[in-house]
Amino acid sequence: MGGRAEEAGTIDTLQEMLAAGHEQVTYFYDEASGLRAIVAIHSTRLGPALGGCRVWPYESEAAALNDVLRLSRGMTYKNAAMGLPLGGGKAVIISDPFTEKTPALFEAFGRAVERLGGRYITAEDVGTEPADMVAVNSQTKHVVGLPSTSGDPSPATAFGVFSGMKAALEHAFGSGDVRGRRVAVQGLGAVGTHLCEFLHEGGAQLVVTDISQARIDHAVSAFGATAVAASDIYDVDCDVFAPCALGAVVNDDTLPRLKVRVIAGSANNQLGEARHGEALQARGIVYAPDFIINGGGVINVADELKPGGYDHDRAYAQVAQIGAKVARALKLADERGISSAAAAEIMADERLKAAE
Repeated sequence: MGGRAEEAGTIDTLQEMLAAGHEQVTYFYDEASGLRAIVAIHSTRLGPALGGCRVWPYESEAAALNDVLRLSRGMTYKNAAMGLPLGGGKAVIISDPFTEKTPALFEAFGRAVERLGGRYITAEDVGTEPADMVAVNSQTKHVVGLPSTSGDPSPATAFGVFSGMKAALEHAFGSGDVRGRRVAVQGLGAVGTHLCEFLHEGGAQLVVTDISQARIDHAVSAFGATAVAASDIYDVDCDVFAPCALGAVVNDDTLPRLKVRVIAGSANNQLGEARHGEALQARGIVYAPDFIINGGGVINVADELKPGGYDHDRAYAQVAQIGAKVARALKLADERGISSAAAAEIMADERLKAAE
């Protein structure tokens, strides 16, 4: 590819990698297309590192690096918890997904993925869509979620979140029925909107917010949702808070404002820090661990890699088990007196250690 690729070699990057146990972090630049990307491979202990490609206008490369390191580690635990023969990785492209995406950008990214020799398999994530993966696929075979195979993973992710949310409601209230439950959905991208569909069909009352007024208008019209300002979603008195946008939304500023019994959403890395999971436990808020409840999409695209190729019914049968996995994490947390986030990591670590 044009431009250059270089191993991240600064002391700060190496310290970040060592702290989180990453195997490899590679920066890719392509002058012709404007590509600025970072691929982080956290672990290949269980197999090639699978994780999506996020396009976002990060304020700095340091912010992008921090995100990709957190996300790739989360993918290791997600893939392990989902029982997949895959490690964890992630890619971020520093670009505006609304104004700067081009086929050339994703072709350059495809060449970058190809240079990693199969250690990393990419897919759709925030700011990308199946059509972008087609451009990637023109340069590498190490990509899943193509329109001709499993396609858009967001319906599967939303289905898994819905299943996990019902398990969390069962744990909190003794019933997993969403009918009459008030659910605050933060983020109306593809996953958030599909989740709203499931909730609306189940009889839930929806409160929504998003950065896009068009998406908000659609949710109000299609699902009878009540709209609130983005900054007010944390103050909504409801049964469930469903973070379906970016991560670290449960933090020192937002946690005291939450008036909920359950947190169950599709966003990655929902907790700002591990101690916020402990704070939720202390407040009696049932938290469905993010890398378990949002694993439906990766299950769906990973099914492409099985012998014989993608099978929709087989994939969705596996996604339907996410509710049972959430229930197991919540039960383990209660038994050991730990946060559900810590319990989820124990579940994933069991599988990772078994592969040593």
